Amino acid sequence: MARLFFLIGALLAALSVAMGAYGAHTNAFDEVQSLWVEKAAHYQMIHAFALIITALVINNKRLFKWQAVSAGWCFLGGIISFSGSLYAMTFFTIDAGYITPLGGILFIFGWLLLAMAGPGVVKSRR
Repeated sequence: MARLFFLIGALLAALSVAMGAYGAHTNAFDEVQSLWVEKAAHYQMIHAFALIITALVINNKRLFKWQAVSAGWCFLGGIISFSGSLYAMTFFTIDAGYITPLGGILFIFGWLLLAMAGPGVVKSRR
């Protein structure tokens, strides 16, 4: 799972740079759409790094793996829901704004789960 999260995180970070650059340098979008692309790329980059951090946490034997794995899935789902809905509204003019808050909630849960994966936060059952 760690390798998968690391790979996906790195690829999503690269895609974030590409999407941000495209959004900044194209004249195809109005002002609101440009803001959507900028926000989507920004949150995608932050949470792509969160996925990479999660991958490193999963490999640490002293930390709690199930919380870290769950955090990784929340980050990935958040990127798809949050950034994906903003990209869909921009590129395909699909009304997907109702999905965006779900992504934000998943981001929050991901960070909370990652915090719980840290040493001393949750007692081990070993």
